[in-house]
Amino acid sequence: MMNVVDLRPYEEAAESKITAVDVSKVYSTKKSQFTALNRVSFHVNAHEFVSFVGPSGCGKSSLLRIIAGLESMTSGSMSISGHEIDGPGADRGMVFQSYTLFPWLTVRENIEFGLTLKGVPLFEKRAVADHFMELVGLHKFARSLPKELSGGMKQRVAIARALANNPEVLLMDEPFGALDPQTKNAMQELLLRIWEKEKTTVVFITHDIEEAIFLSQRVYVMQAHPGMIRKEIVVPRGLRSIDGVKDSEPFIKLKKEIISLIGDHHE
Repeated sequence: MMNVVDLRPYEEAAESKITAVDVSKVYSTKKSQFTALNRVSFHVNAHEFVSFVGPSGCGKSSLLRIIAGLESMTSGSMSISGHEIDGPGADRGMVFQSYTLFPWLTVRENIEFGLTLKGVPLFEKRAVADHFMELVGLHKFARSLPKELSGGMKQRVAIARALANNPEVLLMDEPFGALDPQTKNAMQELLLRIWEKEKTTVVFITHDIEEAIFLSQRVYVMQAHPGMIRKEIVVPRGLRSIDGVKDSEPFIKLKKEIISLIGDHHE
């Protein structure tokens, strides 16, 4: 594994970017109701990288979709920069596990897509696309179609496209879940370096505990049935400055703590 310096600014942010208070989500059918989220409260500071982990059925993806404005909450409140979320908005970008690229558009055209919809002038649009293609290492593939790219390259395009719209918050739902381990590790390191340069607030959903610890300043551990936050964990300052960090004693200790929290969530 390559040596990675600790890029994460742990200083307390002055601004709370996302605030959720007692958020509940109940899905109803003709015969029954299912509580996916039960009075979930959390905050994410500006420029912070925060992950949510938990077992299947704990409501991680439902929570992210509520932040994105793609689903409504049953009760509670959620705001971004003090404004209540009432639907999708340009202040949020989203990256899914599936690559969601337009197959008929080139790498450049995919990245420029949102800017084209906004009517951004051509020279400005090209400059933004050039910046993000360079940032994700795809400048040589500007004219390639998605079918000509590997899975990791497709996900780099998806990240670049989301960031090209200059969102206040980047929402990521298992973005590296479909990648092989080597590519996944490379994408994690790339994401941290992009995050350090762009200062975008990131909310990251994953079932991979190592990934959550490696990427995040804070980790919210969730339990299922119903989905609730069991514990907030602050990742220690400087942990990622260790070479071979995932094999280090502090990393393994923190991983075991989270596994224990998830494993006995039925108690």
